[in-house]
Amino acid sequence: MPRSMTAYASVEGPSELGEISLEIRSVNHRFLELGLRLPEELRPLESKLRERIGKRVSRGKTDFNVRVRSAGVSRRADIDELAADSLAKVMAKLGERFPTLAPGTLTDLLNQPDLMARPEVDLEALQGQVFVLLDQLLDQFDQSRRREGDRLATLMLERVSGMDEQRQLAISQLPEIRQGLRDKLHQRIADLDVSVDPTRMEQELALLLTRSDVDEELDRLGIHLAEVRRVLALDEPVGRRLDFLLQELLREVNTFGSKSVHAGSTSLAVDMKVLVEQIREQLQNLE
Repeated sequence: MPRSMTAYASVEGPSELGEISLEIRSVNHRFLELGLRLPEELRPLESKLRERIGKRVSRGKTDFNVRVRSAGVSRRADIDELAADSLAKVMAKLGERFPTLAPGTLTDLLNQPDLMARPEVDLEALQGQVFVLLDQLLDQFDQSRRREGDRLATLMLERVSGMDEQRQLAISQLPEIRQGLRDKLHQRIADLDVSVDPTRMEQELALLLTRSDVDEELDRLGIHLAEVRRVLALDEPVGRRLDFLLQELLREVNTFGSKSVHAGSTSLAVDMKVLVEQIREQLQNLE
């Protein structure tokens, strides 16, 4: 079954940086638009993360966030001794030059860039830990998209069945419509009270029936509906293919409606247009 583009998932686990949480959410979009928010330590992995996510997600505006909660000895606070010595010299000179200014507090020093030393991180080990969590995240994300995709596919198939019922009803009305055209032509001739060549009248009737013939449109409509059912059963991205099929469905319904010479057929055409639009609304969320 197809997947929805609207979904959410999150996982947590240990890493070289401490407790790490991964979160992914997406909404419908024509293409894949992937936005990543990463801590500085994971910036070197950005391209690999994009590639790994892109293999599992093909469409949707997708946001991927990583947060780190530091814990343990590996993230203990420490200072850069050289940076601290350099800062102390600068502050001493400033104190001599501006003796009337009040000195700051030690905690103000924490706002100084590069004062705190960053611990060494094993990037290879970190990548393995993050990718294990990422695979878990994408599995949950895929399950969420599948559940929503199943729901959307069910709603779409209900509309497809409704269109097929309308199509069958239109087919059942064709003999009545054709007989009605024949009777109407005969009645007009009778009202005029003129003599008409039977051959000529049959030619005119044949021309009238040809102009209003919708057999081909109804046949193609049936083929397209069967194809929609087949595509909805595929386990792959189907949004673009279904979008094309809906265009074809709407074209056949419009042609059927434009050829209508019967109030019942016109009503069926309107009902089928409504169903096509309802399918299109659900399709906007399919990958």
